[in-house]
Amino acid sequence: MRKKICVFCGSASGKGSKYINLSLELGESLCDNNYDLVYGGASIGVMGAVADKVLERGNEVIGVMPQSLINWEVGHKGLTTLDVVDTMHARKERMYDYSDAFVAIPGGFGTLDELCEIITWAQLKYHLKPIYVYNFDGFFTHMLEHFKKAHEEGFISKEHLDMVHVVESTEELMKSLKEQV
Repeated sequence: MRKKICVFCGSASGKGSKYINLSLELGESLCDNNYDLVYGGASIGVMGAVADKVLERGNEVIGVMPQSLINWEVGHKGLTTLDVVDTMHARKERMYDYSDAFVAIPGGFGTLDELCEIITWAQLKYHLKPIYVYNFDGFFTHMLEHFKKAHEEGFISKEHLDMVHVVESTEELMKSLKEQV
């Protein structure tokens, strides 16, 4: 059975084509390294692009989405599994249950919410699964600086800060996943 990597990412495409291109590259690399995808279940934006690429390559894609978002007609209809849940909290819990590791790539508030919650769960020792921030084109630099400032000011311990693995390329991410998952 293949390991499943949860990707937290945006339902928007971002400006220009670079974020969609990143999604396609990540989808290719997940398949090249024999990983399946878990994600938020959307057919649009960065989310839809990474899912489409993994599906195109024949690997499994599990989407998890609240019914309210399905009603907006953004649920991906071609997934291996679309797990429809009642709430956003249930979505995060189910994504956690399916996944062996977590990767945040560019996205908005939802991406940050998912990332911060999974980090908090690790901090509270609810899990020991690896967590990655893919700092593509410096996208997360300001957030990472905030994390460091919170550490310097005594709000985040070094142990908890070190739970977040920062990578700068798809190759670096895949190498680290191979070592940790």
